[in-house]
Amino acid sequence: MSSEVKSICIYCGAAAGVRPAYAEAARELGRRMAEAGIRLVYGGGKVGLMGIIADAVLASGGQVIGVIPKALMDREVGHPGLTQLHVVENMHQRKQMMADLSDAFIAMPGGIGTCEELFEVFTWLQIGYHAKPIGLLNVEQYYDPLLTFLESMVTEQFLKGSQLDQLQVSASPEAMLDTMRHFKPSQVDRWASQRSQI
Repeated sequence: MSSEVKSICIYCGAAAGVRPAYAEAARELGRRMAEAGIRLVYGGGKVGLMGIIADAVLASGGQVIGVIPKALMDREVGHPGLTQLHVVENMHQRKQMMADLSDAFIAMPGGIGTCEELFEVFTWLQIGYHAKPIGLLNVEQYYDPLLTFLESMVTEQFLKGSQLDQLQVSASPEAMLDTMRHFKPSQVDRWASQRSQI
């Protein structure tokens, strides 16, 4: 793993999902991160895929930093055994701190919150707020419908193909981490065509 990627923010569900492969991928990703000396930054919960990946990193001797809002401490059940657990006031502070502490982002299977977090950091990449790699761990083709929709955005010219190409998609944790290592951000001027028409 590249020395530039020392911590990865993982977005994933507070549920484990219906397929055992989701939990298996979380365990493998956590183990591989710990073995590579990569710190996990995540939402701080101990339930669902969130808890599974945190426990996997810790069990393999890795470091885990959780960030959770006060209002979700009970609902998502804050993990008591982390290297660090930051309790913040709201979701905005949570997401900003997670981003600030991370060198890369990976979205695993999850729900609306996972998608919202993914799209926020993807938007930040698109407009140049950061140049960190963003990965989509597409376990069991979970995200295929989302990828089809994103491709339709390109077809309808609301998203550039070069921008979509910045989203790194892999089916396995091993391939995902390798993709993070080789990521090269590209500067895409999404407003160039509009300016040329003025």
